[in-house]
Amino acid sequence: MLQNNLQHADRMRLPVNGPAQPAQADGGGITDVINFGIGLLRRQYLVILVTAVLATAASLLYLRLVSPTYTAQVQILLANPRPQFVQQQSLVAEPAFDLSQIDTQLQLLRSKANAVAVIEQLKLADDPDFSASGLSLQALWQRVWPWASTKSKKDAPLETNGEPSDTLVDAFLSRLSAGRVGYSHVIEISFSSSNAARAAEIVNAIANTYVADQLNAKFEANRKATSWLQERLRDLGDQALAAQRAVDVYKAQNNIVSLGGKPIDEQQITEINNRLAAARAQTSEATAKLARYETLLAIDPKKPSSIDNLDAIGTDALNSQIITGLRQQYLELTRREAELAARVGRDHLAVVNIRNRAREFRVSIFDEVRRLAEVSRSEFELAKQRQEEIEKQLSKAVSQSRSVNSAELTIKDLESRAKGLHSLYETFLQRYMGSTQQETFPTSDTRVLFPASPPASKSKPKTRLILAFGILGGLALGIGLALLRDLMDRVFRTSSQVETVLELPCLSLVPLLPARKSPKPPIRLQKTDDDVQRRISSSPAAIHQTVVGMPLSRYTEAIRSIKLAIDHNPAKISSQVIGITSALPNEGKTTIAASLAQLIGHTGKRAIIVDCDLRNPSLTGIFAPKAACGIIEVANGSRSLADAVWRDPTTNLAFLPAVRRGPLLHTSEILCADSISKLFDRLRAEYDYVIVDLPPLTPLVDVRATSSLIDCYILVVEWGRTKIDVVQHALHTAPNIHESLIGAVLSKTDTKAMARYDGHRSYYYHDSHYIRYGLSGS
Repeated sequence: MLQNNLQHADRMRLPVNGPAQPAQADGGGITDVINFGIGLLRRQYLVILVTAVLATAASLLYLRLVSPTYTAQVQILLANPRPQFVQQQSLVAEPAFDLSQIDTQLQLLRSKANAVAVIEQLKLADDPDFSASGLSLQALWQRVWPWASTKSKKDAPLETNGEPSDTLVDAFLSRLSAGRVGYSHVIEISFSSSNAARAAEIVNAIANTYVADQLNAKFEANRKATSWLQERLRDLGDQALAAQRAVDVYKAQNNIVSLGGKPIDEQQITEINNRLAAARAQTSEATAKLARYETLLAIDPKKPSSIDNLDAIGTDALNSQIITGLRQQYLELTRREAELAARVGRDHLAVVNIRNRAREFRVSIFDEVRRLAEVSRSEFELAKQRQEEIEKQLSKAVSQSRSVNSAELTIKDLESRAKGLHSLYETFLQRYMGSTQQETFPTSDTRVLFPASPPASKSKPKTRLILAFGILGGLALGIGLALLRDLMDRVFRTSSQVETVLELPCLSLVPLLPARKSPKPPIRLQKTDDDVQRRISSSPAAIHQTVVGMPLSRYTEAIRSIKLAIDHNPAKISSQVIGITSALPNEGKTTIAASLAQLIGHTGKRAIIVDCDLRNPSLTGIFAPKAACGIIEVANGSRSLADAVWRDPTTNLAFLPAVRRGPLLHTSEILCADSISKLFDRLRAEYDYVIVDLPPLTPLVDVRATSSLIDCYILVVEWGRTKIDVVQHALHTAPNIHESLIGAVLSKTDTKAMARYDGHRSYYYHDSHYIRYGLSGS
């Protein structure tokens, strides 16, 4: 197809000319959605229309078969105000009606007990309206075939023990509905029946039964509560008396004269705590003092600087007369040493003697410090022992105090229980007196606001709604089915689909030609022996003579597009040997190969078409059905090329057939042979174009063996038939063929249907464009 070839050429030039401008037609916006919707309607309008008609017919049938239903409604008010004196004397708790309470009342309204009471009251078991309730298949069947009703009534379950059957109760409840009105305390009850008066009667009975049940339940609850209070008062009196006696007995057993009596004095624990704190402080002080002594004794006393830290031990060094005397003498010697050293020098014998005496005084001072450190250590151990003794006394006192506190807690618990039982007894006595008075004036918390009246119009089925739902639902279902069919249509329909999925340019859209009768030969109807000796090709069918017989047809223009793509192939310099293949058989590759070869021969070029489909040489059956030798005989040298080539007198097209004499088991090995390669080299030298009709890719591997013989390949895909997955798999299993493909051709294309699938270029497929330039539309 010329337009796609130009687009492909533009894409090949993009890296040179610069970045591509965004395409308006493929913007992916609302235009694509609209075009897809229009195309879907044009493709699947019949499915949508039939589905909508069937849905509308089903709606009309439903309206015809289903009997009308009338719905009566009544409203009930919850939390009915009660007299003030009744509220004060109420025995049973009266919680406020919250959301959960309202839901509970709704469940009571829809309960089986309430339904049974109404059924028995109105004798609904004999009502024919409940024989087949609802819009079930059984009810519709009975309306279509009335005689089936008698049989269903015989098979219906009978009532047991005078109670309605479960089927009848379920039929009754299926017609009953109850719900809250907005956020109020009003409940609206609805009941549906085929008779308007009967519906109002039943819904009023439901409301009255519910109100009466609430009143009876309240009266029965008060009666049971009063009886329970009598028994509970007797038990509480006995329990309060027993609790008071238990308090007195426990006090006597534990020698507790009063609540404040204590066997142990708490002052003792306080005193021990004070003593323990003082002992711990004394121990801490002794520890710090001992640490200072140890730090001072760690210094070498022979060093003169060691005497400087003597004051760190505190008041013990200041109060010791021995340390004070030794320190004074040491200071005197230090002063004399400094004066004498200033006069005679530090190394003088007299200075050295004074320095030695000062060292002896430092050692003596440190000996006294060690004695004081031992005294401090003894004081530390004594303080620590005293602290441990006080801690033991405190632990003993605390354990004794715990036993006393436990007794006190027990006394408090017993007295609290006795007081609580007495208070509870007083409360229950007051409630009992109020309940005995309330039994004489029972009131209900609910009341009917206004009784229901027979409805003036039916509630269902709603004719307009059913028809609208049928029509719109049918359209929606039809669109859904159409979309499903469109999505399941996994075949090639448009050139853009081929280019997107296979990443190959679509060279042409070859239209589907209607079957025509072959024209009568001008001279002979049968091939003579002279024709066979001269190897004149047979007159093929009309479909194979279109490019010659109809040179201004749309089909011929599509074949010209393929030749133009071959001549301007940007991937390879030479495109002399062209292989025509497909993924599956019967996709039109042989027809396209023959048409392409005839077109080239008709233009005056030297062209030959070679039938390399060795297992199914269909092209040979068309052009040379009586051929005695072919490509295999030429390759093995038994016949010459001139003896095997047939010619078409109309186009001067040469044809090299493939004669099948028996089953060929290794056709791929034949095509890989050196003799075949030499044969193709000879064909390159003698002809301008060599068109090779190859077998399909999927069933055979022969095409893969021709990669060294073929310059470029053309993949033929049948429009509307070949699956996308099949073609992708075929190309994936033959990567050497995929690399040499110059493009794909959509064969047997329905050009009239193309406008429904290619919304962007629907105007491109009109026949008027071809007729304007003298081309025929077919």
